[in-house]
Formats: sequence, C-alpha cells, structure tokens
Amino acid sequence: MNPSAPIGVFDSGVGGLSVLRAIRAALPYENLCYVADSGHVPYGTKPPEYLQQRSLTLTRFLLSQNVKAIVVACNTATVAAVADLRATFPIPIIAIEPAVKPAVLATQTGVVGVIATATTLASQQFLSLLERFGSGVTILTQACPHLVRQVEKGDLTSVVTRALIQKYTKPILMAGADMLVLGCTHYPFLRPLLDEVVGANVTLLDTGAAVTRQLSNILAVQNLLNPSQLPGREEFWTSGEIKQAQSVFATLWGEAVNLQPLPPAFA
Repeated sequence: MNPSAPIGVFDSGVGGLSVLRAIRAALPYENLCYVADSGHVPYGTKPPEYLQQRSLTLTRFLLSQNVKAIVVACNTATVAAVADLRATFPIPIIAIEPAVKPAVLATQTGVVGVIATATTLASQQFLSLLERFGSGVTILTQACPHLVRQVEKGDLTSVVTRALIQKYTKPILMAGADMLVLGCTHYPFLRPLLDEVVGANVTLLDTGAAVTRQLSNILAVQNLLNPSQLPGREEFWTSGEIKQAQSVFATLWGEAVNLQPLPPAFA
C-alpha cells in the first residue's frame, strides 16, 4: 500500500470534522478524505441494518479514492457496523468509542455522565465498556436526540441549543458528576456552550485525540506514515445539500472548503 495515499474518514454528518481536526493537528503531512453522510443524518434513530448498509457504501467510496486506512468517526456507525467493515475490507479500520475509561480514572466525585445517541447507549459495545470500566463509580447516561441536528445546521450558540443542553445535562449535574463524556463526534463543536452550562467543575472528554493516537500507531507499525514533508491536503464530500453544507463546513473547519457531492452511486 502506498504511504502517500490518503486517510479516509466518514461520519453521519459534519460531526466527524472534530476528529478530522485532531488528525490534521497530529499528522500535518497526511492527505485526508472526509465524507459527511448528511443526506442520511441522524444515524442515532436508524436501525442497525440501515447503518451497516451506509457504512459499507461509504467505505467502498473511500476505497475508490485509494485510501490507505479508514477512520469511522461516528460512535453510532462504529457500534452498528465496524465488525462488518473489518470482516469485509483488508485495510486498517479505526473505530471510535466514548471515553468512559479515562473519565472513570479521573473522576473525583465518583459520578460520570455520558451523553450520546440512543443507539450508542443501547449497544452491546457500550454496555461492555460499562462492564469493563464502570465498577466503583456511578455512570449516568443521557440520549440527546436533537443535538446532532443543531450541529448539522451550524446552530452552536442559539437559545434553542442552550435549552437542549440544559435539559440533557441537568440530571447528570444534579447527581454530582464531575466528568462528562461526549459520546458523539458532533458534540465537541458545542464545547463553548457546554462549558457555560455545566460549569468549571465539570471536565468534558471526547475521543478525537485518542483515535488519532491509535491511527498514528497503526500507520507507524505498518510503515504507512506519509514520508512527505509537504503539508497534506484535504478533500471533502457530502451526501447532503451542498449549498447549506458549504457554510456549515466552513464554520466548523475554520475556513472555506471545496465541498463535493458524493457520486449518485454512493449517495
């Protein structure tokens, strides 16, 4: 496999840009291909079979771009499809999971909150996380069915978004949590508002850095790190409506991007 080939990343929508941002910061010479499946968002309310089909389709598209590894930058897609992806495709596939372990290790109050999609929280993988790392602490979970939509719209600061965050986090805060795990890659874009709502005594944890470390280690072991010393390029696709997505991508990525429509065979 060609070390100068790009890394593929996909998510249910724009949330995975938070992971892509971490990858870009840590691996400045890597070329990146990102797919937002915004035409099918949200994943959190879809049945597992649907998510498996979409994940297979998006992986096939990224393979058509000759990627050397794929990051599934979506907790919901990970729990529904990553086993199938790894059984079907021979390239490295890096999954994501909520940061329960570091939250449990760091808590001082013994209470940890986890916000995520309903599908993630109900999955066997998440229940396994709780079994492995949750002993001796109280872990409170909260499904947040509307937050993904707010991020997809680029609505990060409105009264509506604030009210949703207050509603979802109130039971967790009332119970004394000092750690809040962001179990969806869309949620890091709400960090400023989350910080305001939950206060300085609550630490927010996401998985962008951990996934990037795992990706870096896998590429290094397989001699797939790009040897180039030139800044890597990014390419962006979406299955959603281009005009609205262009503005949201620019807001979340921090600069204008050349956003392309996903070809009809994959959309």
